Amino acid sequence: MITTKIAIVGATGLVGQMMLKVLQERAVAGEYFLFAGPNHAGDKITINGDEYVVETLTRERVNEIKADFALFAAGAEVAAQWASIFVAAGTTVIDNSSHFRMDPTVPLVVPEINLSSIGDAKLIANPNCSTIGAVVALAPLDRVYHIKRIVYTTYQAISGAGSNPHFKHPITNNVLPDIDVLLPDGSTKEETKMINETKKILGRNEIAVTATAARVPVANCHCVAINVEFAREPDLIEVKNILSNAAGVVWCDDYAVPTQVSGQDAVYVGRVRRDLDHPRTLNLWTVSDNLRKGAATNAVQIMESLLA
Repeated sequence: MITTKIAIVGATGLVGQMMLKVLQERAVAGEYFLFAGPNHAGDKITINGDEYVVETLTRERVNEIKADFALFAAGAEVAAQWASIFVAAGTTVIDNSSHFRMDPTVPLVVPEINLSSIGDAKLIANPNCSTIGAVVALAPLDRVYHIKRIVYTTYQAISGAGSNPHFKHPITNNVLPDIDVLLPDGSTKEETKMINETKKILGRNEIAVTATAARVPVANCHCVAINVEFAREPDLIEVKNILSNAAGVVWCDDYAVPTQVSGQDAVYVGRVRRDLDHPRTLNLWTVSDNLRKGAATNAVQIMESLLA
């Protein structure tokens, strides 16, 4: 019996730990190789009843294990240095960082939307956590009504900032509208990610997209308020039918909140209503677990599709 070799790079971080949790929940069998920074070398982690020791990355070790898949959860700098080394060893890399997302040679994948874009690629990018939560809901509507413009407003949980987050202002009782680096045009890097990634995933560079991304004092789950304009007027009954039957979506007649969605893999969509001043435009409210579907689960689903 051939055993799938799976490397986890950044295995001790929030997303890396969630990847291991999701892999076990989904009963993904394999031989695991766990990598993290020097501070965690020697840590022991149990997976499916077997104990594994966390290692530091070396070129020799990568070439020795020749993993079938490497799930990266270690940030852009690590991805930039090590992804190509794994690929050269014959490994398919699924990277959760932002480093490769807008590389035109690297597919940016949400399994419910664009699995076919992978082709024979050995390096695959996982989108931004807020982008995933939005496009899973938007893609099935785009297929029917053809999106012209999107206005995003995000309400992003503290867990999206990592294990030891640092903010410009206290997050308690606050809302901070400046996630990631401020760019010369006044937008933030997080907002630019959502704009560019949405176009790439939907394969629609002509869509007009704008975003405001804010951090809120919520432990887990990102919420996105979406105002979306279509080429023709949507029918609300049909919209409900489309979203109720869409892969990865849970329709809410009312709405969902983070405490309901945390720990779930679906994107919850509610408060779907017309923009009263624009008949071809809808307002939506989406909630998704940013550590699961926004990161770990999406990566694992990509790997599962390739294994299948």
